[in-house]
Amino acid sequence: MQKELYIGIMSGTSLDGVDTVLVAINEGKIERVASDCFAIPASLREAILAINLNQPTTIAQIGAIDHQLGKLYAQSVQALLAQSGHLAQEITAIGCHGQTVFHQPVGEERFTIQLGDANLIAAQTNITTIADFRRKDMALGGQGAPLVPAFHQAIFGLKESTVVILNIGGIANISVLNSDGTVLGYDTGPGNMLMDAWCYQHQGKLYDKNAAWAKQGQVHPELLTELLSDPYFALSAPKSTGREYFHLDWLTQHSMLNDISAVDVQRTLCELTARSISDQVRRFSQGTQPALYVCGGGARNPLLMQRLAKHLPNWSVSTTSDQGVDSDDMEAIAFAWLAYRRFHALPSNLPSVTGACRPASLGVIYYPD
Repeated sequence: MQKELYIGIMSGTSLDGVDTVLVAINEGKIERVASDCFAIPASLREAILAINLNQPTTIAQIGAIDHQLGKLYAQSVQALLAQSGHLAQEITAIGCHGQTVFHQPVGEERFTIQLGDANLIAAQTNITTIADFRRKDMALGGQGAPLVPAFHQAIFGLKESTVVILNIGGIANISVLNSDGTVLGYDTGPGNMLMDAWCYQHQGKLYDKNAAWAKQGQVHPELLTELLSDPYFALSAPKSTGREYFHLDWLTQHSMLNDISAVDVQRTLCELTARSISDQVRRFSQGTQPALYVCGGGARNPLLMQRLAKHLPNWSVSTTSDQGVDSDDMEAIAFAWLAYRRFHALPSNLPSVTGACRPASLGVIYYPD
């Protein structure tokens, strides 16, 4: 198989931008060529958040967002191509995750919805586009998430001790690569989502840069205990979640919030993320040198990284950038890899992770003509 070029597009639950990555794949080996982050217009971000938070909307509004996202993704690809000096005809395919607006992985009617018209992306870039990665897994009895553990297994391989790859976006999810070759993965709970929402409400900023505000506060033990008592944290895997569960109303339902300073709540939310992650990671220690590799926006939060290391004293805690894979690019690279797997009809889910009844090649192919 000759070297092929793929583009991955990812806009996660944090809504902090559209990440694009151009990779070269040769015999399954992945090399990053270029990457970019494309801004999401404030009006579109607010419209997406309104749907995420189940505010009243119409089919026409949802259709408009689907269209706007498709155009935005196409523009982000064109910007990446211009930056890298590559032409559209050199790209084998685009892998686009789309923007999740609702994810309901349990119950009688299980479904997931990602917006971003892939037909528009294919037509406006003139590149074959692969999208809708999650619903095939759900049709096979899985949760449709997380999908990145198979990719993590492909790039990090088998070690003598457990390796856990932790992505901290709006939601935090882990991929557990056991030393015996088995792989697990699931969403641990909130990542940056609650911290970002609280910071925006009280500071008017999209996120707490370098945890500067949280560092001024103190953990409130009673609030932390109450938040950690949520039933989601005790659920067995496979499990996945999103903004439709862990949102600002989930936090503000706790009456004791009225008696706690806003900065102490922010500090407690950081501790909630660190504890809910570390309580899960600690369960998977095999071998003498277990390692935690962190990626996503949370890898740039020094307080969160410090707390993870504190709660996991027997683990080596670092970022995926330290391991040669840029922590900001990781998920976009994963969807470029998923596009490669679909283009060649190769399986790309792990039933041990999602709960699907069998492996499958995920994604729907949209041709430009």
